Order: sequence, then structure tokens, then C-alpha cells
Amino acid sequence: MAASATALRAAPQALRNVGVDIRGVSHAFDLDGWRLPVLESIDLSVAAGEFVALLGPSGCGKSTLLRLVSGLEQPSAGSILSEGSPIVKPDPSRILVFQDPTLFPWATVWNNVATGLDARGVLRQQRGRIDSALDLVGLRAFGNAYPHQLSGGMAQRAALARALVNDPALLLLDEPLGKLDSLTRLTLQEELVALWRRAEFTAILVTHDVEEAVLLASRVIVLTERPARIKAEFAVERPYPRHRDDPELVALRRQILATLGHAT
Repeated sequence: MAASATALRAAPQALRNVGVDIRGVSHAFDLDGWRLPVLESIDLSVAAGEFVALLGPSGCGKSTLLRLVSGLEQPSAGSILSEGSPIVKPDPSRILVFQDPTLFPWATVWNNVATGLDARGVLRQQRGRIDSALDLVGLRAFGNAYPHQLSGGMAQRAALARALVNDPALLLLDEPLGKLDSLTRLTLQEELVALWRRAEFTAILVTHDVEEAVLLASRVIVLTERPARIKAEFAVERPYPRHRDDPELVALRRQILATLGHAT
């Protein structure tokens, strides 16, 4: 596993991780002339190599904030900086992983993972990175399989490998485990933390699962109802690997649920 992580970091253009500064960001959608405010005056700094989780009510704007950080959209107001430079468009160093794996059904797992390198014209020189990424997520033996032959957890692993092969400095995770069964989700939570610790990228995770947030993240940000503002921040000062029955994590989970308006 360590050798695979080293191989992925060997790409000459790769940064190991980056910091992100979100400054006074507000955003709204124009729906047939009707303005729908989604985010309001978001100020948030994420340190290079940090793992931050975003929690909040459904539809409050968490996923929108990830799209803005990825560069897929521009905020209505404010700015988003990566290492001091404005984020104005998508970049291979910032990868967004969605809840659905969105694999190409006609392509093998290997070819799905190769998509990013192929699009950048570097596949021939960096073919070995595909196998390294598949090793990292435990799918090396399934490189010739097709998406319909994979379980839900395996498909999500393939999506993570497709992200990791680009050696992202910033990994944006939009509820990537949300549709998995509970046992598969628990396994992939552990694997995601292990990948983050090995590859040392910066991670921002959107989730509705408070327990998942405190198990994975070094800091948890709680957002309000739409238009989302930052309501509270919680540092998770527990060593990895973490255990869900850790009394400090259980107490923190209760505190966050109370902040979200749910009594325990």
C-alpha cells in the first residue's frame, strides 16, 4: 500500500495538498427570474492537509459550496482562493466525488479510472498510476470488470480510484458513501481515512451523518438552513484510528446534534 501511495505522488505536476480560503462567499440561483439565495457570507479557511466535514439541513447549500470550491461555478459574491490564487475554473488538482459513482457502463474499471489521465494526454506515460490507484482502493483484481459486475461499495471504490489517480491536492466529497448499505459504509469510512492519511491530500466532505463527520474529520462545520451561514465549528481532537464508542466522540456527536436542533 505504501508503495502505491508513493507511486501516485510521483507525478511531476502534483501538489500534495493545498489550503483553501473562502472569503465572504454568497451565492444565489436564478430560477426563471426568481432569485433563490443559497449561501450567505461564508468565511472559512481550510488548512493544507486538513480533513473538514460540512453538516447542515438538507438543501441548505453544502453541495453548492463544494461546486464553488471545485471551480465548476463562480460565487455571486466573495472569493475562493487556493494557496492565495483565485479559483476561477476546474483543475485536475481539485477533484469532486459525487454520491453516485457515475462510472461509464461501457468501459472496464481500469478504463474508467484512466479517464482523467487520458483526457490530459498523459495516459501513455503514466499507465502505471492506474494500477497504483486500484491497489489503493483494493480493486486491482477487478480492473477488467465492468460497472454492472460491481457491488455498490466496489463501484464507489472505483470512483475514488478515478479521483486519486489524478493525485488531487484537494479532494471534495459530496456524500460519497450516502447510498451504501451500513456495513459497506463503515468499511469505506475507515478506508477513506486511511487513504487521506497516506496520500495527505486536503479533504472537504459533505455528509448528513454526524457520526461519520466526527469519525473522519479533524474539524466539523455546521451550517444553518438556506441560505446557509456558518452556525458553529467543532474541532475533533482525537487520534486516528477512531472508534465510534469513544466517549469523547459520543459526547461531541450529541453536542453537534443539539446544534442542529436534534435532542438526544
